[in-house]
Amino acid sequence: MNEISKNRVFCLNILKEYTHSDSLLKHAYAVESCVRAYAQKFNEDEEYWGNVALLHDFDYEKFPTEQEHPYRGSEILKEKGFEENFRKTIMSHADYTGIPRDTQLAKVLFACDELAGFITAVTYVRPNKSIDEVEVKSVKKKLKDKAFARSVNREDIYKGAEELGIPLDQHIQFCIDAMKKNKEILGL
Repeated sequence: MNEISKNRVFCLNILKEYTHSDSLLKHAYAVESCVRAYAQKFNEDEEYWGNVALLHDFDYEKFPTEQEHPYRGSEILKEKGFEENFRKTIMSHADYTGIPRDTQLAKVLFACDELAGFITAVTYVRPNKSIDEVEVKSVKKKLKDKAFARSVNREDIYKGAEELGIPLDQHIQFCIDAMKKNKEILGL
């Protein structure tokens, strides 16, 4: 683990260099919120875990295809001096890369990625568009509605909780709570 992988300002600058979409920036912050909370829960390095989450999709805006993302991002991070484990963890969040999720961090990143996006979508349809109004039951109800947030891969949400070994309801609540703590930066 090198120092740049623990430097949030350095990582944030990379994120903002490659990502200009407000929704993609907020997605990065939402996933970071959830992953950092899990780092605390599991007594792991919060800065390192948070930065992996912050940068997991940094290349997506410029390289959105499965042939490019997250491969191009991994190449860019290698050029910038990030170690292999940092890059491998990011690669593992996309099933199609074939990179196994063989660490707790890789499992957490995968489990939080689609769910954070889905919780954000659920928040936007609440009367006051506030995450304070979001409950596990409303998230689960929307998960069953195939027309709602169609781009979110529900199988990844279920699979993520399963790989973590945490019941889905508990995982959803944990992520809602983590996102509530950062609701201002998330715009929720």
